[in-house]
Amino acid sequence: MSAVEQDGDRSLGRLVAQATADLSALVHDEIALAKAEIRQDVKRAGIGGGAITAAGILALFALPVLSFAAAYGIHNLGLGLAWSFLIVGAAYLLIAAVLGLFAVAKFKKVKKPEKSIASAKETAAVLQHVRPHPRPVDGGRPADATVTRSSV
Repeated sequence: MSAVEQDGDRSLGRLVAQATADLSALVHDEIALAKAEIRQDVKRAGIGGGAITAAGILALFALPVLSFAAAYGIHNLGLGLAWSFLIVGAAYLLIAAVLGLFAVAKFKKVKKPEKSIASAKETAAVLQHVRPHPRPVDGGRPADATVTRSSV
């Protein structure tokens, strides 16, 4: 083998190694982008879940209070101890409603990782148009001195 052919082999090897490294870096960057987008949406969903849980707990606390208030209200038919239970129960339901609206607002802000999806589609489109390097015609010698390049 001549020195020119050895240099050609090394440069082809370097090109393949560089392409592999670039593709690996691209995949790692896309994964990092997806993680960043998903982490933000998971945080929003967690806050919304906590708010809806608090609303549910307060609604559960309101049920016995409202039940006692209704029973005392019917019994007394006037302002007394029952009205105080009714006011407390209504306050719990009001707080639960506010927390429920807060949770719904947080859940509406959760969306799919659009940047990651677009980037992955773009990468897939580019990789679909990649053509392999032409093989030599005679055993190990190139057919001619020109190199056909892909459209990438």
